[in-house]
Formats: sequence, C-alpha cells, structure tokens
Amino acid sequence: MSLLRIHVTEIIDGDQLINDIFNNYGLHVLSKGTKLYRKEVSRLLQHQIDFVEIADREAGTDDDQKNRTLESTVTPKWLPTVGPIYENAVNTFQQIFEQALASGTVDDQQVKAVTEPLLNNLQLERDVVSMLLLLNSHSSYTYQHSVQVCMLSYYLATWLGYSQKDAARIGQAGFLHDIGKCRIPESILNKPAKLTEEEFEEIKRHTVYGHEIIMSSFQDELLAKAALQHHERMDGSGYPHGLKGDAIGPISMIIAVVDIYSAMISARVYQKERDLLYVLRELYRLSFEQLDPHTTHTFIKHMIPNFIGKKVRLNNDQYGIIVMTHPTDFFRPLIQIGDTFLDLTQEREYEIVHVYM
Repeated sequence: MSLLRIHVTEIIDGDQLINDIFNNYGLHVLSKGTKLYRKEVSRLLQHQIDFVEIADREAGTDDDQKNRTLESTVTPKWLPTVGPIYENAVNTFQQIFEQALASGTVDDQQVKAVTEPLLNNLQLERDVVSMLLLLNSHSSYTYQHSVQVCMLSYYLATWLGYSQKDAARIGQAGFLHDIGKCRIPESILNKPAKLTEEEFEEIKRHTVYGHEIIMSSFQDELLAKAALQHHERMDGSGYPHGLKGDAIGPISMIIAVVDIYSAMISARVYQKERDLLYVLRELYRLSFEQLDPHTTHTFIKHMIPNFIGKKVRLNNDQYGIIVMTHPTDFFRPLIQIGDTFLDLTQEREYEIVHVYM
C-alpha cells in the first residue's frame, strides 16, 4: 500500500492511518486503520504528535472519495437514539404545561416516564455543548428550555458527586423548574419588547406558582423548592424572597447555574444566540457574587473540555484550533495556529473572541 507522511494540520476528513500511533511515553493513541476526523486530530495534537502516515489518497476509487465526504458529516452515534427521546420530552412537557394550567397539577409518574429514558441515554455522549446544539429545534422556547435544564441539571449533579438516583431526581426538578410559567399570560411570557415593571413582577411570580403546583400535585419538597428558589442569588439580589447564601438549597443552586446557561445559549425572541465561551465567562463572573462558586466552577470545568478541537478567532484576528484546556485557568487554552502553538496562560495579551461550533 502506498502511503503519505503528512503533518497533522494537513489531515483531511477520512484519511486513514496505516500504522498504530504511540506518544513519546509509549502510550497507544490511535490504532492502525483508524479514519481521521476532527476528534482524532484533536487527540493527536493533545499527545503532541506532529506527523502521521496515511494511506495514499490518490489510490482510492471515486466511491472511496464519495464515502469520505459522507463520513465527514456522519451522524453522531447517540443522535438516532437520543434525538427522538428529546423531541418526545419537549412535546410531553407541552402537555404537562397545559395540564398544569387547566388543573393546577402535574402527574409525577408522567414526569418520570418522560425524563428517565432521556437521562438514562445521556451517558452515550459526554460532549454536552455539541449535544445541545444538535438537539436544538424550533420548538417553543419554554418547553425546550425545560428539557435542556433537566439534562444539564442531571449532568451537573453527577459532576458534583450525586448518585445516579439522586441526579435523576435533580434532573426531574430541572424539568419542572419553570412549570409555574403556565399561569403567566403568553403576551408577557413571549413579549419581544422590554417588560414593564408590572409585567416583570408577574413573571417573577412563576416561582411561587411552580411551588404551589408541585406541592398540590405530589408534595415533593425537593422539586417544589427548586421551582421556588432557582432565581434566588447568593448576594440576596434574587427573587421571590431575596434569600442569601446557605438559605438557598443546593439543588436550587444547581438549577440556577444551568438555567442561566440554557437561557443564554438559546435564540430567543428578544436576544440573539450568544457565543458559547462568552456564556461560560458570564457564569464565571456571576460566581463571585450571585451564583454558588463551587457549583458554577464545577460546571465550567466539565464544559470547557468540550471545546477541544473547535476553531476560534482571537482578538488579533488570527484563527486557530483549541488543542488543550487548562484545569483552572478555564478560558486560556492552548491554541494551534498553523504549525505554531499559542499558550494563552502565558501569552496574556491574546484572548478568544469567538468559538465556531
């Protein structure tokens, strides 16, 4: 078989390794025959491997070239399973939302029936950033947001050390955190213009309404408190009761963090989608006053590695690829620009201004 020796930056989607790859410490990195895409290239860069030998591209047939193109846009292995479950969760939440408006109650068994399959399948994929982007649909913001908060609450709970059982219940709390919005007039809930003071006071009541609905339905104080407190803030600036510090429940602190993240990444009627790294930076800023620091930093620490392999633009208008993240200096990763590497923890004058997902 003819071969090509190329730099990793010259790899094209679908190139195939003809040898096993080991790093400088003898650790096996990739196997012979592996087809290379962005994920594999990122792994090579992480292990400081500069050159690889691939099968000669010219030796392939036209069909090989077509297959390479198709494989470069291959559907993630989890999407055929999780996608329909996610859509079902969004649609079911709409039914639960409408039922809560009509009867003032929700069915706990229905909540479990729709959230458990979703949460059980989340272990198929750990790139949470890309997962939410791929699952994002044109469904109503309120319904989709509740499903996203369910998923993110589950993830964050597991990262904080909760058991699978407790994390699933926390996910259900995230699923129902905004159920009280069913009592808010749609003209206020989806108003594209700035809310009046009276309208904002009505929006704030969704926390109390949610607590009432959940307690009327199945007397679950954990879920009810999460609905009541997810807009409380550590410095007392939140609502509805202006609680401070430890007066806010730990589950409410989890949902507060992921609620803000989901809200900021979504394209809503009154804002454009935010750059995803900007959103995490904003959470980091809030962690020094309004959000619990440990909860927030745990979330950021586990979300940041999902940006490895992503293209970025720097404040000097150069473009590069994130090849390694820092465990504590979250927003200053190692960037590859062509054949050179830029360590943002050392080169403090440079910053990432946009991540391309």
